[in-house]
Order: sequence, then C-alpha cells, then structure tokens
Amino acid sequence: MRNIKLILSYEGTRYAGWQKNQDAPTIELTLEKALFQILREKLELQAASRTDAGVHAQGQVVNFKTENSIDLKLLVRSLNGVLPHDIRILNARAMPGDFHPTLHNRGKEYLYQICNSPFQLPFYRHLSWHVPTPLDLQHIKNAVLHLLGTHDFSAFCNERALWTRSPLCTLESITLEKLPHERLQITVKGDHFLYKMVRNLVGTLVYVGCGKLNPDMIPVILENKARSLAGVTAPAHGLCLREVLIEQ
Repeated sequence: MRNIKLILSYEGTRYAGWQKNQDAPTIELTLEKALFQILREKLELQAASRTDAGVHAQGQVVNFKTENSIDLKLLVRSLNGVLPHDIRILNARAMPGDFHPTLHNRGKEYLYQICNSPFQLPFYRHLSWHVPTPLDLQHIKNAVLHLLGTHDFSAFCNERALWTRSPLCTLESITLEKLPHERLQITVKGDHFLYKMVRNLVGTLVYVGCGKLNPDMIPVILENKARSLAGVTAPAHGLCLREVLIEQ
C-alpha cells in the first residue's frame, strides 16, 4: 500500500470549498473523480486544510493510499490532463505509511489580497477584496504587533460553539506588501487557525486601517473573546492558502 502526497493549486471561484458536497462542485469530489478515472480505485482523500467556498490555494497538501504502482510523474501528467483548468497538481511524492497532512503539518501560511482603489480592475475581482476606502497602513502595522505571538483567538472564530480545537494559536508573522494597481497583500503565518480566523483578522485590520477601530483595541478584543467586538469577516475570494508547512 503506497501513501501518496499531492500538492495542488486551485482557483476556488467555481467551487463550494474543499469538502465534498453533493449539492455543489467541490475540490475534493473533483479530484476524487479524476483519480478514479486514472487509477480505477475509489480513494479516500485527506487534506491539510478544508478551504471554504471561493477560497484559493497555491500549495494545498492532500494524501491518499493506493495499491496502484503507477509512476508518480505519469500520475501528475495524467491528472492534469483530466482535471479542470482551475485545478492543477504540482507534485506527487510517496510518503511513509503514517503520513497524514493534518497530523504532520506544523503550520500554514495564507495570503489575502485587497484592492484599495476607487475602482477594481475586473481581472482581480475573483482574487481581491475591493475596499475603496483609503487605509492607513501604519495603523494596521500597529495593530499587527498586538496579534503576534500566542493568544486565545476566540474573538476571531466564527461559530465558536461548534469548533472543538483549542482557541490558543501562535501567529509567527503578519506582513503587509503593496502590489501594483493599488493592491495590498497581507500574509499570515501561524501554527494553526480557527474557523474563518484569517478572514476575521483581515476584516479587523481593514477596520483599523479605515478608522473604525483603534489599534489599541486589539488586546481588548483578544481578552474579551467576543466575536462582536472584532471586524467584519473578509470575503472568501481574497484568501489563498499559500503553503502548508509539513514536518520532515
């Protein structure tokens, strides 16, 4: 039995997220069908992140187990020949039998892109949140300082009562980068993330940038653990899973 790790990239615009859903197309179901077409096996997929509807990925990590001896380079070429153009397999690698993309990841890095101009160029509409209000980047940077390190991020988790993971997360870095055409990229790297946490962090930072929240309110929000005190949940289409940090 081989344990195969795939790294895939996708534009999530047309999909109802990673997880299988019989009522709408998903990344998981689309990949399962492609693998069945090639390997003629019904396989169980495990993913490092269950990305939400509309969220993209540059480096999603997935594994499955198979008795098929297909050459992995051929598998990559074959999958990319049958998958839709908005999903691509970047790499396939045989892993130890106990490898699991959730249990063996030590962190993730997400990108969030914002178009901060009066008008958004149409070819960014599926990749960036259009925020026409001017943003004070220094205020955002001041707020970021309060978020770094280990905190209880309950205030940045949607549907907290349904979420069983520990609310203690460690954010290693949050960086801001200006992009062409008045766009802003926020990169967030941490050990793990709660449900919609990155989108809630971004929404809160945007509130800080446009003057709806003072940067010094961040510690108060963290301490009170109240979702209502933080900013809006940023739209899904600006978010991209950039990398899953796998233990070697």
